[in-house]
Amino acid sequence: MAHRVYNFSAGPAVLPEKVLKQAADEMLDYQGCGMSVMELSHRSSVYQKIIDDAEAGLRKLMNIQANYKVLFLQGGASLQFLMIPMNLGKTKKADYVNTGEWATKAIKEARKFGMDVNVVASSESTTFNHFPKIDPAKVRKDADYLHITSNNTIYGTKCMDVPKVNIPIVADMSSNIMSEKFNVSDYGLIYAGAQKNIGPAGVVIVIIREDLLGLVQGLPTMLDYATHARAGSMFNTPATYGIYIAKLVFDHMLSLGGVEYFEKLNKEKAAIVYDAIDNSKLFKAHVKPGKDRSLMNIPFFTEKEELNKKFLKEAEAAGLVTLAGHRSVGGMRASVYNAMPIEGCKKLADFIKKFDRENS
Repeated sequence: MAHRVYNFSAGPAVLPEKVLKQAADEMLDYQGCGMSVMELSHRSSVYQKIIDDAEAGLRKLMNIQANYKVLFLQGGASLQFLMIPMNLGKTKKADYVNTGEWATKAIKEARKFGMDVNVVASSESTTFNHFPKIDPAKVRKDADYLHITSNNTIYGTKCMDVPKVNIPIVADMSSNIMSEKFNVSDYGLIYAGAQKNIGPAGVVIVIIREDLLGLVQGLPTMLDYATHARAGSMFNTPATYGIYIAKLVFDHMLSLGGVEYFEKLNKEKAAIVYDAIDNSKLFKAHVKPGKDRSLMNIPFFTEKEELNKKFLKEAEAAGLVTLAGHRSVGGMRASVYNAMPIEGCKKLADFIKKFDRENS
């Protein structure tokens, strides 16, 4: 039996064990075709069914309406920082909310592309320890879109309250897609790198309202959403194996009760870890208690660097791995995505309590 640890990595992240076992069982021969999915032609009917089923599973999980296209692309969320202003930037004006490292990078990329970027809200001055309040009055009525990062992996904040504005809202949901319920119809475009809640690295999902396709003419072929929408994500060879794993993850989620099931579980899991931190003498969470706290990423630390290092070393020995915080923040970070079992959160909470007792 393989030795499995509790993997708290921010991404690539933990995958459901059931999914990994199924993929292992089908590795050499996918459903009697005599080949691995890795070897299948993306033009084959066998593979066409895989990608169709993946899209159908995601549509069901997120209740995606018919007037939205689901695209399976490559280049990660980072390429989307450019593709969004390219495809939506009719007037070359865009409003952004700055809530951390990835939002900062998205803003930088839009400016590089020549967009007039207006930052309508930011929590940079307090090291992104809260989600800033978005005043709809500050959002320009003639901007092409308002960009928000719904969950901040590094700093551990989130916001699913969509401001009421009359321009399309674009959301980077890389680290909290399908972790709780929300209305897709509140957004013009949603994008998410796969490697946190969906599957392995290499796939990025874009959910785009049809009226936002083809707004800007003459784009490079591969950077035009319309190209991929017309071709059903098959204009070029897609990340076939990553999409197959995503399909298995969607099937697994649906079998357990979908996003509703995971939202309830995620709230329970996060509470277990936050309670252990909040009730300790040594540890502090980066984000104060309240609705800004992420359910997916929990950064925490002690005041002493040597204690942080000791915690990480002892945690790893206890089978609690990849708990180091992002280099820009330091300390620790527990990423407890959908696939992290509640047992992992309980074990981490017990370890925090034990470490607190022994080192206070």
